[in-house]
Parts: sequence; C-alpha cells; structure tokens
Amino acid sequence: MTGAARPRVTLKLATSLDGRIALANGASQWITGPESRAEVHRMRAAHEAILTGIGTVLADNPRLTARPEGGCDRQPDVVIMDSRDRTPSDAAVFAEAGRSVTLVPHRDLARAVARYNTVMIEAGAQIAAAAIAADLVDRIEWFRAPVMLGGDGLPVVAALGLETLEAAPIFKRTGIRERGADLQESYERIR
Repeated sequence: MTGAARPRVTLKLATSLDGRIALANGASQWITGPESRAEVHRMRAAHEAILTGIGTVLADNPRLTARPEGGCDRQPDVVIMDSRDRTPSDAAVFAEAGRSVTLVPHRDLARAVARYNTVMIEAGAQIAAAAIAADLVDRIEWFRAPVMLGGDGLPVVAALGLETLEAAPIFKRTGIRERGADLQESYERIR
C-alpha cells in the first residue's frame, strides 16, 4: 500500500485455554464468558470496520454489531472475505441499518482493509494466519476461557508455513486482565 498510511489492525481471538476456537465438529459459540463478550462489543465500537471471512459467516451467522454498555453512536462497517460469492442475502450482518457491508471477491487482505483507518479482524484460523503472515496485524486481543478442548479441536491460527524460528512473527504482551473467569491478553507486534 504505497503512498497511503496503513490502517491499524487488531486481531481479536477468543479461544479455549489450549488455543482452540471450536470442537472438531465445529461447535464453537460462547467459549468465553459474558464479561469477555461485553469487552468485545466495546472493542468493536472503537473500530471503523470489522473484517471476517465467509467461513465465519456460514458457521456462526454473526451480527458483528457493537453493543457496549451505554450504547454507541455508530456501528462498525463489515468486510467479508468471500472469493466465491457464498454470503447468504439473509445473513445477520445485513440486518443492521446504517452501516455498510462489503463483500470482497478476492483474497488480498491488504487491499480489503486499505480503505479503513482501524480494522478489527474477527475471523477463523485461515484469515488469522493470512493476516499474520502478511504482517498486517498490529495488535492482538486474545480472550482465553478456562476450558480445554484438546488437540482435535480447531486451532485459532492455521499454518503459517514457517521453516525457521527466526521467521516467526513476534509480539510483546502489553497487558493482561481478568474478564470474569476468562483472561484477556493484549499484544503489540514487534517490527
């Protein structure tokens, strides 16, 4: 993205203690507790756009609205990575008036987030991995529930294709907070 300032990108992760986002059969809703979900609503309100993938839309049918305590002035726009045009016209993301929903028919994450100053990624393992591999993630907000799903559960980040430890992206933990029974860990990318 030459010539333009790169947007600030936050990757939001919500997992079990062992880094899983769902059971092997795909069951995933509400791994984390109500206090974590309330914080996610506050975080959504602080971002201009939420980026997700078609897999998340088809599996969970999320609204991706910001509903923080006390309300909010506007809803974040939604960007859906959907290279095969599979987003249902009755998906829950379309139900919120006053915000745009953009379907992105390509796989270029950098292009998809280029038009927004602040973007929060709430997506599955493939998009999380693609964003990390493309060095787009500035911040990670990781919510961990005190439950173990095991090795047959679905991982939070797909393969990065690393061949050396030196090639691994490095993040510095900048905070840790209790959210009910969960932990919220904040990380900033070290460049």
